[in-house]
Amino acid sequence: QRDCFSAKKYWHFIKLMGRSASHIALECALQTQPNVCIISEEVEAKNQTLQDVVDYIAGIVAARAKQGNNFGTVLIPEGLIEFIPAMKSLIAELNDLLAKTPDFAQKSTAEQREFLSANLSKANAETFISLPEGVARQLTLDRDPHGNVQVSLIETEKLLSEMVGRRLAKMKAEGSYDGKFSALHHFFGYEGRCAAPSNFDADYCYALGYNAACLINAGVTGYISSLRNLTKPSVQWIAGGVPISMMFNMERRHGEMKPVIQKALVRLDGTPFQRFAAKRDDWAINTQYVFPGPIQYFGPAEVCDQPTLTLHYEHLDK
Repeated sequence: QRDCFSAKKYWHFIKLMGRSASHIALECALQTQPNVCIISEEVEAKNQTLQDVVDYIAGIVAARAKQGNNFGTVLIPEGLIEFIPAMKSLIAELNDLLAKTPDFAQKSTAEQREFLSANLSKANAETFISLPEGVARQLTLDRDPHGNVQVSLIETEKLLSEMVGRRLAKMKAEGSYDGKFSALHHFFGYEGRCAAPSNFDADYCYALGYNAACLINAGVTGYISSLRNLTKPSVQWIAGGVPISMMFNMERRHGEMKPVIQKALVRLDGTPFQRFAAKRDDWAINTQYVFPGPIQYFGPAEVCDQPTLTLHYEHLDK
């Protein structure tokens, strides 16, 4: 955002790690106040299409252009593509179909496309054919060990910026947009998780491990180490354990239903998302970037030992 605000001529499309959940995108938005942040769970709840997401971003680009601001930042959660209903249906059928087709990888790109067009359901085949060839290809790459599509390999940031560019060109022809649009792309995956841990991170992980050892020593098995009261100083944290069976959910893996730990997704009725939703329209139009700066390790606890804003807002009412 510093570069964006300095050059004032680029729209940065930034894909953030997080797999299926949008927690990291939400936390980054709360910390930095970007112009756009897409929350996958909201896209699914509102049954939005890919074009709906594109129109939303293009609308903000056009609104800022009217103020002479042809720049901005767009945060995109890694798993967005899975939450768009039409794409979610396509990926689910692809997972099942590819699990039953072990020789799929040996086919040529043209043969793969022809095979999928012929064997997918009509609606999903139409969605697949409508995708840019590069994105369609990325959806058919090798699955992860759980049999799921590797969303980190899908260049959603490039797909969205390309579609936004097309939409803006159409708006310009209609006379509803008169700005300049140049996009830059980023994926903060490994970069995001290679930073040194904060004091809070270190205390949290140490406490989880120590508590796990205490559970084992007490003969308590089948439990996950847990900590509560995390917005208080670490000496006031409350250690405990949660039966792992309470976290199970049935999901389809490798074409079969299996018990797995249920995904912890962003709650749209939770205080962190509500705080973001209350501010995003203002951040969209007005440049109100915040630069948190480097992690602080030495000094007062209120500066050095802070939890995430997400955790802070979650505990406001407790």
